[in-house]
This record gives sequence, C-alpha cells and structure tokens, in this order.
Amino acid sequence: MPSNIDIAIIGAGAAGLAAAIFAAETNPSLSIALLDGAKTLGAKILVSGGGRCNVTNQRVTASDFHGNRKLIERILRRFDEQATVRWFDSLGVPLQTEATGKLFPKSNKARTVLDGLLRRCEALNVSLLTHHLVRDLTRAGGEFLIQHSHGTLRTKRAILATGGRSLPKTGSDGSGWGLAQQLGHTVTATYPALVPLLLEPSFFHAKLSGISHDVTLTTTVAGKTIDRRTGSLLWTHFGISGPVVLDTSRVWVRAAAQGEDVRLHLDCFPQPSNQDVEKWLIQAASLAGRKLVPTLLAERLPTRVATMLADIQQPALSDTPVNLLSKEARRNLVQTLTNLGLPIIGSRGWNFAEVTAGGVPLEEISPHSMGSRHMPGLYVIGEMLDCDGRIGGFNFQWAWATGYVTGCHAALDIMKQPTGEER
Repeated sequence: MPSNIDIAIIGAGAAGLAAAIFAAETNPSLSIALLDGAKTLGAKILVSGGGRCNVTNQRVTASDFHGNRKLIERILRRFDEQATVRWFDSLGVPLQTEATGKLFPKSNKARTVLDGLLRRCEALNVSLLTHHLVRDLTRAGGEFLIQHSHGTLRTKRAILATGGRSLPKTGSDGSGWGLAQQLGHTVTATYPALVPLLLEPSFFHAKLSGISHDVTLTTTVAGKTIDRRTGSLLWTHFGISGPVVLDTSRVWVRAAAQGEDVRLHLDCFPQPSNQDVEKWLIQAASLAGRKLVPTLLAERLPTRVATMLADIQQPALSDTPVNLLSKEARRNLVQTLTNLGLPIIGSRGWNFAEVTAGGVPLEEISPHSMGSRHMPGLYVIGEMLDCDGRIGGFNFQWAWATGYVTGCHAALDIMKQPTGEER
C-alpha cells in the first residue's frame, strides 16, 4: 500500500463499502483504500435482519427518518430504493420483496450481500485494510494525514464512515465522532435507537414471553402525546420488543435521557375505539350463555394475553362470566385493554440497539456532496450523521445513498480540483 492515495475511507461498513465502490466506478484510475479496525469486515451487515440483511424497503421517503427531513429528502432522491435494487442486481445479488415491503437478498443470507460488496471492491482494486485502527486525522496542507495502527497515510480526500455506537461488538464505538470534532464538526447527543425496552421485573411480561400481537403504543411527555404507532409487539423475559417497540424506543429513550416525565401506554385493540371495545363487552353480556371474560378476550387476543389481562384486574376476572361484570369492572377492563401503562425502566442499551440516534448535524454537511461545510475534502456519511430511520431497511438505504453521493462526488472532485479547495 503506497503512503499517498487519492481517497481514504475510514470505516468499512455498509456506507464505507458503498462509497468505495461508487468512487472507483466513477474514476477507476484512483487509488482508494478502506481502513477498518476490525480483523474481518461487515459484522453489522451479517447480523442484520436476523442474518438475512434487510437491504432496503419498497418505498422510502424522508418521513421514514428522524432528522432534517428537507436535507434527508435531497440525499435520498439522488439514490432511491429502485437504484438500490438495480445496483445489487449488478453486484450479482438479486433482491426480493416481502409482504411487509422489506427487501432481502433472494438467497435469504446476509453473507450474500457482504460477499457481493467485497467482490466488487476487489474487482475495482480497492484496498481493504483490515485491522487498521485509525487514531488521528489531521489536515496537512491540501491533504489529510491519517495516523493508524500500522503507520501513517496521506490522502487527498477523507471519508468518515465509522458508524455510531450501536452493536459495539461489531466494531462500532463512536470513535469517528472524535475525528470529526477535531476537524471542526459538532456532534449532537446520541442515544440507542431501534432497541428493545425493559419492564419492571414484577410486571407480567415474563409470563407472556415469546407471544406477539398487534398493538398501538402511545408515548407521552408530561401528559402530552408525542408519538403513537401501531404494529407487532413481542413480549420477552426482560420486557418488550418487536417492530412497534423498536420504532417507539427512540422517542422514549431520548425523552428519558433528557429527564422528562415520559410514559408509554399499550392499546391491545388498535383498530376500534375505547367506546367500541366497551360496546363489544356489553353486547357479549347480552348473549345467551355464561362466556367467561378470558374466553371472550381470546376471540381477539392470544389466549395467554387474554387470560393475563383478565387476571390482573382487581378482583381478578378469570372466572367471571361477561354478563356478571359490573359497570365499574367493565370500564376498568376497557382501560386495561386500551390504555395500560407500561412500567418501562430503560432500554437494553447499545449492545442491542440496531442504530444510533444523533451524530454530526446534517446542516454541517452539503447534501449535494456529503462534504463537510467546515473542512474541504472531508466527507461524513452513514450512521455518523444525525439521521436514523425506522425499522424496515431504511437505515441501510441511508448508507447506500450517502455512500453513492459521497463516492461519486469525491472521485469527480479530484479530477476537477486536485487540491481539494472548494466551497
């Protein structure tokens, strides 16, 4: 590896690999290197989507993300979900769409995605420098000087793609933010996102572990609703998980970290209103027979959930016929079914978070190039930025899009302005 190269990409995750490929395709004559502290690449790709890698979604818009949506939209427009499908097809990794809108490789193996990216890097002569931990990044004249675990490297363009702090066992430790700060950037407060939530041990969740069903979760701060979403919840031995919980977690974790009075409420009947649920109970009470409360609830809920919700009433309703419910007992039951307060005590933290909320503000980056507004020749992409998407392939789409914009611009910019002095 020469000590002077054209483009150095620090971090060889999804965004970094994409940036390297698009830069090399734009100008094959460039010398391009990916530096990563890990011994093997792509750990986060391999564990994503349950080992299948949810590459993108059939429809991606700025509303699927938290952050400056005006800037997010401009970036996503440059490389949309259809471009991702075509690109992976060109890499020999055809994708398939599932009923949820998520796109996975037809092989159903994340390894296929990683191998396709690595093969393309190899074909384009991109240098993959594993076990090269970057310790320092400074401006040196019209270039950048990179101090890493094996020595030093000079580069005309530097792309920061080290990721955030989610899933640290894959190599994400947030160190890239320090490099960005050294070169004039700020970093917003960061929080685990797309992370399971913990419940008070005394709550009933452990008895329902493994059961999933559709619910609506409402998050309030100081009594005011700030988030409401519907989807599948999974009860676990530690608390709750599942798509709707992961999407909700960002809001709860951020509010709790800021010391706000944040509450989470569960509605087990996401479609009908509270009045409709009470009407359903009244109508059931008027029918012949002595149907028990848990039996009736099990018509719309998993049996164990129905039994638990009846049992936690005071007094318990597990052996009570619906037609013997008092008005007060019926209304208490409706409250439990549609507005049950969940005693959240925290999240499972960075080790189980799928993505990072917060990072380098998008306002400090040009959406045209992903280039720094503070330091010419520097680019910041992927999860390092203050932009995070909901579950469903959106965060990978952000990685591919920012990698595309950066790679193409950095390669063309070297051809036009060898010194890197722009803006």
